[in-house]
Amino acid sequence: MDLRLTEEQEAFAASVRAFAREHVEPTVLERDRAGRWDPDVWARVAGFGLAGLPVPEAYGGSGADVLTTGLALEALAHGGRDAGLNLSLGAHLTIGCMPIVLHGTEEQRQRWLPRMARGESIGAFAITEPEAGSDTASMRTSARREGDVFVLDGTKTFVTNGGLADVVTVVARTDPDAPASQAFTAFLVETGWAGFEVSRELHKLGNRTSPTVELSFAGVEVPEAAVLGEPGTALWKVGFECFDWERCCMIASAVGGMHRDLDECVRYAREREAFGKPIGDFGAIQHKLAQMRIRLENARFLQRQAAWRKDAGEEHQLEASMAKAYVGEAAVASALDAVQLHGGWGYVDEFHVERSLRDAKLAAIGGGTTEIQELLIARQLLG
Repeated sequence: MDLRLTEEQEAFAASVRAFAREHVEPTVLERDRAGRWDPDVWARVAGFGLAGLPVPEAYGGSGADVLTTGLALEALAHGGRDAGLNLSLGAHLTIGCMPIVLHGTEEQRQRWLPRMARGESIGAFAITEPEAGSDTASMRTSARREGDVFVLDGTKTFVTNGGLADVVTVVARTDPDAPASQAFTAFLVETGWAGFEVSRELHKLGNRTSPTVELSFAGVEVPEAAVLGEPGTALWKVGFECFDWERCCMIASAVGGMHRDLDECVRYAREREAFGKPIGDFGAIQHKLAQMRIRLENARFLQRQAAWRKDAGEEHQLEASMAKAYVGEAAVASALDAVQLHGGWGYVDEFHVERSLRDAKLAAIGGGTTEIQELLIARQLLG
């Protein structure tokens, strides 16, 4: 296995970093303080070609593989320092576009993917409920058939992009008596349909430039043409693919954030003086920088290994769970070191690192908690 990047991949990542420094980073502090989604920044990202990276070229995308899509997210996070934007873009790509790419009918793909690839429509995925997080099989949102439509009732929460999307992939129980593997179906629910409502916006610790909402469905009539994939199999097919893309690809955003924090800490250690010399001359600071670099290399390797194996069509579930578990914890550890290294300035928002700490925590929760990843790892070890 050779994980060295090609010259083309290196150049692509460099171009994304440069774009992000110019068009994303300059206003990120203000947007984070206000908790504001900026459609102009999204339009620039889409115009640069990032909104359709893994979408096949036949539907207006770039046809990028998992590794390249992860490289873009890592570079965008490194250059732009806007974890919220990365969250929205990552969700749009991995759990917005990809379910339609992998499981949609030709009509569904033609209807949605070109618009999503251009960034004109933003993707969202709704599976988590107020009483059903890691235990997805306990979902209560239901879809009962009435004639030639399904009637959708229930509540979904922690929906990234839920208030921005034109269409949301919603997983609902269609057979109350079947085992979980046969009980749930995915639907492409258009947000303008009667009974669909953004019931509240959730105010988060970090990633504040990305809106996260609760969605309510009250008698939403969904035509059969909006069923995504094979009825009854959404939990283990559509849902599984979404989480797989998240774990192999979307966590690259956290890797990019770790890299930028390390860069900033090295710069600060060279420039900041105490007791008549740069703080980088002190062993305590050197140890923190060394550990941040070790974590970064481990995180990057695990993420790219999982992506490479997925692209190669090889078994990769163990590697994906290891990557997700490690990156989620390592990102927080390095962000804590960055705050400590900056001292008092690390505790205020002028140096970005306090925001890095707030943003980093999501990587250990969203898309399957660290504890769930460890459970999956243990199950594969024990058979």
